Amino acid sequence: MSEGTLYCFSPSPRSFILEDLIKYFKLDVKITEEKDERYHRYFPMGLTPAFIGKKGYTLTEVIAIAKYLFSLVPQDQLKGLLGKNAAQYASILQWESFINQEWFGAWLPTFYMIAGWAPYNKKQNDECHVKLNKMAEILSNRLNDFTYLVGERLTFADLYAASVVSRGLETNLGAPFAEKYPAISRWFKTVSQHPFFNGRYANFEYIKEPMVYTPPKKEKKEKAAQAPAAKKEASAPKAAAASEPAEPAPAPKPKHPLEALGKPKAALDEWKRVYSNEETRETAIPWFWKNQYDPEEWSLWKVDYKYNDELTLTFMSNNLVGGFFNRLSASTKYMFGCMVVYGENNNNGITGAFLVRGQDYVPAFDVAPDWESYEFSKLDGSKEEVQKFVNNMLAWDEPVEVNGEKREIADGKVFK
Repeated sequence: MSEGTLYCFSPSPRSFILEDLIKYFKLDVKITEEKDERYHRYFPMGLTPAFIGKKGYTLTEVIAIAKYLFSLVPQDQLKGLLGKNAAQYASILQWESFINQEWFGAWLPTFYMIAGWAPYNKKQNDECHVKLNKMAEILSNRLNDFTYLVGERLTFADLYAASVVSRGLETNLGAPFAEKYPAISRWFKTVSQHPFFNGRYANFEYIKEPMVYTPPKKEKKEKAAQAPAAKKEASAPKAAAASEPAEPAPAPKPKHPLEALGKPKAALDEWKRVYSNEETRETAIPWFWKNQYDPEEWSLWKVDYKYNDELTLTFMSNNLVGGFFNRLSASTKYMFGCMVVYGENNNNGITGAFLVRGQDYVPAFDVAPDWESYEFSKLDGSKEEVQKFVNNMLAWDEPVEVNGEKREIADGKVFK
């Protein structure tokens, strides 16, 4: 019987460190990014990583899950990763907590702001950098005198800390940070080559020019023709304003334009259930073409990101897709789609396929402010090459052909 299931978000170091632990010790634990019905029942807050063990035993938070997973490892295989005595074990927990709360807590907000996933606030960004430098000094002072964080042997504290620090080194800290803190750089190079990571950092490079915040381009707006009059009206006596009639109640929120098409013969929820619970190639895809796709009620669209030359790391490209999907939530009832990131770091692109209610893609996609960053091409589902493309967008098990070149799929997201 399986020891449990780990629900994770792979690009996050707080998820992939647990994946690596499971793989390194060959634990009988299923790893999945698919948030199924069981996940939603046990974790209504949507937290990841999350773990479900035997008899419904549940855990969240990376340190807690890691400790439980280590309990499944025979003592003779631990190889000192949890220290040699109680004092070292407590120190390991201390450094893990420091990285998880202090370092991650300082780095993540500034990264989100620079990446455009959170509103930019200069004061908050500067405060985060000040704190991050303080955390770096603490790490550096320790590593100036010791090879590792706890004692003179590598422990899980080093592995976890290196996985978290790596995100900064490849995004908004990079080479300047490594030069400023040579002890951290030396330590990271040593720890990252441990077999625990199974080559994850084999070709790792510090980003030479760290990411910085770039303000979005503002469109020029024409001045309103009646602006002077409006200003004059604003300065009218309060008594006059008081005599004006009350404003009418706001109009009811408009319904989604695709609701006017009525209910389709094949309910989209049934297809989503099949896709989530059945084998993709063997069952779900044949079901889709037989039961779901009706060209009179639905249309198929190829969706491509317009600015692939601006993409850098694959996990960031995948997060970009995730943000786009979040902003499409108002159209969940009217479409289903998969988008993938193909290629490798600093040479990747985004493409995908969507099933949309009706024959026009605009009403489904224009609910997202960034929908015009994508290019939409209508597909003819009766053509074999189209079916092959759509099938691969559903299965992610074959390379994507781009301009005659086959590119491996690195990651992806499902909109459902």
